[in-house]
Amino acid sequence: MQILIAGASGFLGQRLIPHLRAAGHQVTPLVRRPPRPGEVRWDPTAGVLDATVVAAADAVINLAGAGVGDKRWTAQYKKVLVDSRVDTTRTLAMAIAAAQTKPRVLLNSSAVGFYGDTGDREVDETSPAGEGFLADLCKVWEAATHPAEDAGTRVALLRTGFPLDPAGGLLKPIAMQFRLFAGGRMGSGKQYLPWISVPDWLRAVEFVLERELSGPVNLTGPDPVTNAEFSEALGRVMHRPNLFPVPGFALRAAVGEFGGEALASQRVLPAVLVREGFPFAHRTVEAALQQAVSATT
Repeated sequence: MQILIAGASGFLGQRLIPHLRAAGHQVTPLVRRPPRPGEVRWDPTAGVLDATVVAAADAVINLAGAGVGDKRWTAQYKKVLVDSRVDTTRTLAMAIAAAQTKPRVLLNSSAVGFYGDTGDREVDETSPAGEGFLADLCKVWEAATHPAEDAGTRVALLRTGFPLDPAGGLLKPIAMQFRLFAGGRMGSGKQYLPWISVPDWLRAVEFVLERELSGPVNLTGPDPVTNAEFSEALGRVMHRPNLFPVPGFALRAAVGEFGGEALASQRVLPAVLVREGFPFAHRTVEAALQQAVSATT
């Protein structure tokens, strides 16, 4: 396929592009800076993207968005989190709708934050949206794809959990704590954590791309675990003690409102992937962590 991708420079985008190219696809990154050969410039803040560029694509993948855990959630940064997702998604969806020849599919990033705090209740793609800033963000983010869907393009919403890679995402700071012999659970440890290995995430994106799947698709591992179980598994994999829990009040004091969201429990199941027979390479969190840690050694 000819694939147009936004968010190419991000943690997952940098891994997805070579994966798709290795599978034989032609990938064109969208960039905001002056483009290099093989790239296309756009301005999602101004809603500017040449519809002829979109018309040449078989598929569009949108991974763009400012990092949720990169800064404290001030009112200003919350606006950045929303705008960096909604502006990019709306610009792509409107360009798809305006294109004379429309891409067959739009894969748009979303997050398991859609479900809010679910406690120990299992949720899947049929479950309603939860409450809180991240849930509200995911709702408006996903709604911005409607122009593409209304124009007849298949739209899949990639509700991603926590991809496990020590170079980025959730695992990076946690692995550093364990490396320094200071690792432990966060808060009570009873909250569920929806993880996925990076190789499975890459293969799942390709799986959704190549099949007639639309609507929400949870990109998570098949066996969500509690934070305490996650910490125990990471300690075993890294051969480090699991002795130093981070109290919830300390996390909230350190990072503000994001700390509260980080302590939310999300027992999310990848029901669509399981139903469609997706072959997970890493079915347990320990196997996923073993792969992640061994990939950096």
